[in-house]
Amino acid sequence: MKQGRNVPSAQPVEGEYQVDQGTATLERDPDLANGWLLRLNGVQSSHLDLDDPTHLSFEYMRWIAALVEDRWPEGFEGRVRHLHLGGAGCSLARYFHHVHPESRQVVVELDAALAEGVREWFDLPRAPFLRIRVGEARAVTETLSPASRDVVIRDVFAQSLTPDSLTTQEFTQQVADVLGPDGMYLVNCGSAPNLKAAREEAATIGSVFPHLAIVADAPMLKGRRYGNVIIAGSFLPFEGTAAMVRTLLGGGVPARYLGDEEARSFIQGAQPRHDPRAS
Repeated sequence: MKQGRNVPSAQPVEGEYQVDQGTATLERDPDLANGWLLRLNGVQSSHLDLDDPTHLSFEYMRWIAALVEDRWPEGFEGRVRHLHLGGAGCSLARYFHHVHPESRQVVVELDAALAEGVREWFDLPRAPFLRIRVGEARAVTETLSPASRDVVIRDVFAQSLTPDSLTTQEFTQQVADVLGPDGMYLVNCGSAPNLKAAREEAATIGSVFPHLAIVADAPMLKGRRYGNVIIAGSFLPFEGTAAMVRTLLGGGVPARYLGDEEARSFIQGAQPRHDPRAS
C-alpha cells in the first residue's frame, strides 16, 4: 500500500493511496484505453475516461447532466456557475467544463489529501475554470454570496448515506439562497426499496423550491431495489423536453422523468426533514 500524500504526477498508477478519510484505490478500466475507476474505502466513487471527458460511465451522472443541459444545452455561450458538493474524481466537473467551456466549476471536497491526489492523477482543468475547495459541504455553502451560483449538485456520501445535515429543509434553503433566479439544485439520493429517503428528500426540496423533478429507473421507482434517485428543485419550471426524455431512455439503464405533478405525487405524504432542535 502506498502511504502519504506523494502521488503520481503524470499518469495515474494503479494501487491504494492513503487519504484523510481512509483509502483511495485506483483501478484501470479494462474496456477503455485510458479509463479509470476510483474507489473510496472500497466503494465505487468515480469513473473517468481521460481521453473523453463527456463519457459518463455512472448512469446517475448522465441523468444529472441531462437535466442541466435541458436548460443550458451543450454549446451554450454564456457562463454557467456550477457548485459541486462532493468532489471525488470530479467526473461531472470535467464533463461540464467540456460542454460549457466558459463555465466556472467549484468542487467542494472534505478530504484534502484526496483533492490533492485527484489534481495529480487526472490533470483537471485549472482555476478559474475548475477550483477544488477543501471543506465540509454545508460549512462552505454557508459562506457563499446570495445568487452566486446557477447549478448546485449534491453528491456527498459517507459509505452509502448522505450526512443528515445535508438533507434538511434548513440546508436546502441555504442552497436556494446561493442560487440565481434560474438556478437549479440537484441531489443524488441513495434510497432503499421502501423509498423513504427519496420521498423525504423530495418533500424537503419541494418545500423550498416551487418546481420539482425526479429521475430514476423504473425498478427503483417501483421499490424493487436499492439505488439512486435524482431529485431536482428549481425556481423555474423544468422543461422536460422530448429530447431530454429520449436521452434518459437511451442509456444502459433507461430512466423515467417525473415532472412537477408526478414528482409531488411521488412524495406520498412524506414530510420535510429538519435540523435537530437546539437544546
